[in-house]
Amino acid sequence: MSIRTASDAVQAALEAARWAPSVHNTQPWSFAVSGDEIGLRADTGRRLRVGDPAGRELLISCGAALFTIRTAIRRAGFEPVVRVLPDPDRPSLLALVRPGAGTEPDEHTRVLAGEIERRRTHRSGFTTLPVPDRLVRSLAATAGQEGAALLVLAPPAVEAVAALTRAAQIVQSEDRPRHLEVVRWARPPGSARKDGVPAGAYPHDEPRTDPAFAQRDYAGRHDWGNPADQAGSTSPGVVTVLTTAGDTREDWLKAGEALQHVLLKASAYGVSAAFHTQVLEMDHLRAFLREELCGGAHPQMIMRLGITFDDAETVRRPVGDLLS
Repeated sequence: MSIRTASDAVQAALEAARWAPSVHNTQPWSFAVSGDEIGLRADTGRRLRVGDPAGRELLISCGAALFTIRTAIRRAGFEPVVRVLPDPDRPSLLALVRPGAGTEPDEHTRVLAGEIERRRTHRSGFTTLPVPDRLVRSLAATAGQEGAALLVLAPPAVEAVAALTRAAQIVQSEDRPRHLEVVRWARPPGSARKDGVPAGAYPHDEPRTDPAFAQRDYAGRHDWGNPADQAGSTSPGVVTVLTTAGDTREDWLKAGEALQHVLLKASAYGVSAAFHTQVLEMDHLRAFLREELCGGAHPQMIMRLGITFDDAETVRRPVGDLLS
């Protein structure tokens, strides 16, 4: 049944927004509905206080939710009207979005909307099936449409970023407060929680890629993780860095919108993404990456793009839990 009213579009947008990606699947957002307007708010109680003290990753996550809301409203037949950071006196209010003029959703919007619930985060290596260069260029152009840039790394830079990721992961795994914060968002097998990273969503053993990209240690000392054979998943994929020209709260939201646009488009072509944020959570390493590999642009996300046949487990909180 087609959606005909602005109220129906708002409800569809709320249902869609909960599927946005977020750091450690923290889902750090809440929504307030007034008439036909959605207020997107940062849920600061879900911020990583050790790993993300400035809230940069939180706002990137919320930016991904904002793009999802925009897409769902457009898919419902309305042009989204957005005001970002509308009230300086309410810093947790990140955006106000409402359905505007009626519009016929184009094919691109319909494709993106169809991937919102299908998209999955990958946490291992990829198959050796190549991601077409033409698609990679198209994904870079997509990031540009949202005010960000997608830098595709050449082999020497890939080696450097992999080494930085391994070094950051080693240091962070020995930092007890950081390690406990990651483990807080790991779900044990059989858990009924609707947030965090499920035990079946990451490999039991360290992925065997060349060069090796370190993964988060969600299991800690537990024997958790997906025991599936990874023999055919040895490629790191296409290694990219999502950047913005500035590094303000508005830039972080733009980065999240660009991220979700890229992820949904990639998913439509059977391409998944694996994220590595360890380097970006250490200011000196992030500054090094900016100056040496990003041409002065601010790195907001490191991600590998590739093809996998795994269907990772995921969970989301119901809409009722997200309304404030």
